[in-house]
Amino acid sequence: MRWVICALAMFVLAPRALADDFDYIRGAEPVGPATFTRWSGVYLGGQFGISAARADFSRATQTPVGYALRETTLEQTFAPSEWPVLATATHSHDAFGGFIGYNSQWQDLILSVEANYNQASLGVSAPSFPISRITPTDSSGNYYLVNINGIGQLTDLDYGTLRGRAGYVLGNFLPYGFFGLALGRADIHVTTNVSGETNPPLNGGACLVTNTPPCSPFAFSATTGRDSQVLVGFTAGLGLEIALTQNLLMRAEYEYVQFAPVSGVLISVNSVHAGAGFKF
Repeated sequence: MRWVICALAMFVLAPRALADDFDYIRGAEPVGPATFTRWSGVYLGGQFGISAARADFSRATQTPVGYALRETTLEQTFAPSEWPVLATATHSHDAFGGFIGYNSQWQDLILSVEANYNQASLGVSAPSFPISRITPTDSSGNYYLVNINGIGQLTDLDYGTLRGRAGYVLGNFLPYGFFGLALGRADIHVTTNVSGETNPPLNGGACLVTNTPPCSPFAFSATTGRDSQVLVGFTAGLGLEIALTQNLLMRAEYEYVQFAPVSGVLISVNSVHAGAGFKF
């Protein structure tokens, strides 16, 4: 019985003794603290790039023409307000601005809120395509010569955005996407001129009430828009940040901004930015 007890004791204690001997030979193996790029906290910086504005004026003359002709058979039958006389214009310009935000880090997931401003001084002039048409006879027996032309301008466009960001940590790299609210300011002016004749002489003679049928001229002008027009819309885009140190970062991003129509003008901006910042 004594022999059995000794054998069991050697079986239990021998592996622990051997392990202690090997630890003495190879030395201690301390586990150091984990190292990773810290993205959390407040950050701010500046940016530069190129912005391209696109302004669609094709519907900008609808409201003034439709309002002036709102109670006429001409508008009800032939809808001259729907005739597009202005087209789309684009303009690209250097841009600069800044950003400030806050990152919340959830292991490899980064959630952020950021305010961003872009100053580009963008401006466009709408191409104009005057229209002159003689309509068919309407239900009252009248026909019309209608001339429409217009001028559309957008100047001094700049904007800021309030974004929500989501990114994924890949070492010192942070690819991210964003979506948010865009607020802009621009000077917008649209002038529309309409003239014509009711029952114009088909032989090219003078427009007189004594003609058969009687001819009567008409003409009016209308303007829409104003300086410092407020623009509201949304922004979306993709970007990549690089942590140069725990506090210094660089970024590159693409941004798209779409504003709701103002004075009948639909405005969008595409931008490419490069920037640098400091993370606290």
